[in-house]
Amino acid sequence: MVNAQMNKKLKRKIAVLTGARAEYGLLKPIMEKIRRSPGLTLQIVVTGSHLSAAFGSTYKDIINDGFKIDARVPMYSGNLQKLSAIPISLGRGLIKLTLALEKLKPDFLLVLGDRGEPLMGAIAAAYLNIPIAHIHGGDQCVGADIDDNIRHCVTKLAHLHFPATQKSGQRIQNLGEEKWRIYVVGAPGLDTILKEKLPTKQEIARLFKLDITKPVILLLQHAVSSQIEQAKSQMEETMQAIMGLKLQTIVIYPNVDPGNASLIKVIEKYRHCPFLKIQKSLPHQTFLGLMKTANAMVGNSSSTIIEAPSFGLPVVDIGIRQAERERADNIINVPHQRKAIEKAIKKALTPSFRKKLTGLRNPYGNGTASQRIVKVLERIKIDQKLLHKKFIIRS
Repeated sequence: MVNAQMNKKLKRKIAVLTGARAEYGLLKPIMEKIRRSPGLTLQIVVTGSHLSAAFGSTYKDIINDGFKIDARVPMYSGNLQKLSAIPISLGRGLIKLTLALEKLKPDFLLVLGDRGEPLMGAIAAAYLNIPIAHIHGGDQCVGADIDDNIRHCVTKLAHLHFPATQKSGQRIQNLGEEKWRIYVVGAPGLDTILKEKLPTKQEIARLFKLDITKPVILLLQHAVSSQIEQAKSQMEETMQAIMGLKLQTIVIYPNVDPGNASLIKVIEKYRHCPFLKIQKSLPHQTFLGLMKTANAMVGNSSSTIIEAPSFGLPVVDIGIRQAERERADNIINVPHQRKAIEKAIKKALTPSFRKKLTGLRNPYGNGTASQRIVKVLERIKIDQKLLHKKFIIRS
């Protein structure tokens, strides 16, 4: 495989693995640039919740965006609320991902983040001698303990690292990775925000039947892997705060994770409320349009930390899921308590808090991550130096 890769006349095949709606939104600008690159060929491997009807069959968004899916890898089935369900599903996915990559024979596998699907893809690629490029390695998010563990596992399997910040790049070095493998590029999620046209506030208002002369709240809350037993009561506290405020609120379903069904059950209990709009999933640009339109965002999604600062969007970050993650000054952190959440939302909506966010700097970059990643994938030499990793001990 390496000999074929070193033939400069051949286009390099870059397999991009995506297993969830939010992850695809971050990968999309990179996929578009790979597709347009004269030296690269795009391959798309779709797995995870993309293939679940319960979560909106979001693989259709990929097709609607004009991409061709090269491999579909079903992974999840059965009761995902049991702790054993996710590792069992990932084991099933590992087998199928191995077979898919063996057939596609990519020159690189590109993965993003800290979910189980990228980890299974990285394991399969490592055994197939396929170089792995990893986006968003080195991030720190101590509240979501399994996420950080998975992220660092992928880092140790990866041959190229595309962290979003200098601090994340330093953590990758601290894990023993060679400095020449690390390219600090920023967060690709900002590329769409800063470089592409998003739906206008008026378009979002028409789509969701909103009165944008009044406050709009965007709510996205996930279960925390170490607090699954509390997931239901945590969601109830958040929804009770929303009920107390009675503001226009768009609620989006959580990720496919243990505990998600109990969150969804709580959300659906309030569907009758006239000021709530509940969505299983949204196209990424519609989601970004909502962030641009909303007056505040509530929950514990990584988008509150990474994308929200670029909109100057106030955020009420609930609980520990994003604890110790690099952040801008748009964040108000609160516990899973109704009164604290209500108070924080009211504060986020005040003109004085919003004024503080004027000229807010986003620590995650300037919207050029995709082109920087693609440039490296086009030019990096694929040889034994790349494939044979060293562990660097730093004093």
